Amino acid sequence: MSRTAEISRNTKETQVRVAVDLDGTGEARVSTGIGFYDHMLESFARHGGFDLTVETKGDLHIDMHHTVEDTAIVLGQAFHKALAGFAGIRRFGSAYIPMDETLTRCAVDLSNRPYLVWRVAFARPSVGEMDTELFKEFHQAFAMNAGACVHLETLYGDNSHHIAESGFKALARALRTAVEPDPKTLGLAPSTKGVL
Repeated sequence: MSRTAEISRNTKETQVRVAVDLDGTGEARVSTGIGFYDHMLESFARHGGFDLTVETKGDLHIDMHHTVEDTAIVLGQAFHKALAGFAGIRRFGSAYIPMDETLTRCAVDLSNRPYLVWRVAFARPSVGEMDTELFKEFHQAFAMNAGACVHLETLYGDNSHHIAESGFKALARALRTAVEPDPKTLGLAPSTKGVL
């Protein structure tokens, strides 16, 4: 069964197209107009094992907020669609990602009850040209639209690049486990409710 999805969203602020294959090999084609964001999404695809295409044209002459948030909204919607009711998956996943002096932890529940716990702080206001406050906006928009409960915490770290990147990698690795098919579910949603 193919676990793929393609979603487009067009507004006065952004035009976004995302295609995802949850059972890919980590191949990514990403173009958002924000270099560091492209790097983070490519890393997300590689470490999650997801094939990912992202094409975003946003109002970068204003700032990066709409581009980052709208891309995350569509990415979350694509994951939600590809999961097709969350049936037959492990549902839970977690990961610890060390990156030099930084250690970040992520735990995910694909429960269709979106929530974000964000315990991440940055010493610098930007990484490259990207405002560090936008990293929370990404994770918030992704979680809300994917139907994911995400707890992300940097346990320690100093370098803002490492903190941001370890967060994307931790989310990817946690999702990689959570979306895995689980034969013990017998193809059903992993919940006592019977649906998610």
